[in-house]
Amino acid sequence: MNAMVFAAGLGTRLRPITNHIPKALVTVNKIPMLEYALKKLEHAGISKTVVNIHHHHEQIIDFLNNYSSTKMEILISDEKEKLLDTGGGLFHARKLFDPDTPILLYNVDILTTANLTPFIHFHQEFKPLVSMMVKKRATSRYLLFDNNMVLSGWENINTGEKITIRPALMTTPYGFQGIHIVSPEIFNFSKPDEAFSIIKLYLELGSKHIIKGYETKEDIWYDIGTPQRLEQTRNIITKLSSQELKNLF
Repeated sequence: MNAMVFAAGLGTRLRPITNHIPKALVTVNKIPMLEYALKKLEHAGISKTVVNIHHHHEQIIDFLNNYSSTKMEILISDEKEKLLDTGGGLFHARKLFDPDTPILLYNVDILTTANLTPFIHFHQEFKPLVSMMVKKRATSRYLLFDNNMVLSGWENINTGEKITIRPALMTTPYGFQGIHIVSPEIFNFSKPDEAFSIIKLYLELGSKHIIKGYETKEDIWYDIGTPQRLEQTRNIITKLSSQELKNLF
């Protein structure tokens, strides 16, 4: 399996921290977020990972030039000229992936103790177009799944906006964990080289194609998207057990 780490973002919500450093190189416990992601992917058996770059791209290139992996090939997807968001970033990088190979997508601003291996096995067993790692957690935007954990809609509880993509007698809201797997067939739905959200694409395709949710329960999950969340995460990390710290990789 291949992977892609979304590391090109501007980190707008993390300003002023990201005025001089990319979000991917913000540290938690003195370790850059990108390093957490790469090590976690390598330990899950990923053979090739693509990292996209844009904001402070020189710093990420320098980091990758000094980062060594004996088991995983690491390539760069260049978005220096135009930031393409998650969906556009994936399609822009399509030629870098091995043909006919699923791709695990990983947001660089998350930390989790979730084990990626059973998630990969889940995708290989059910073979949906997309598998999404989700959790019952508080958030403002929820993905809605039916009793078979098939994506059925999306809801923003702050604005009241709701999108239904397939009928369901009952749906359960889950928070997205920033980790998902796409089957190579995703590229059959060609998109122009422009910026767009991958979640928006899932909501477009989900009415006709199976997008499955994979719920995790016992894992610890963090999002460093704002200075407040970053500080909270740094404080919590210091209280984790040695095993929990190990499971972040």
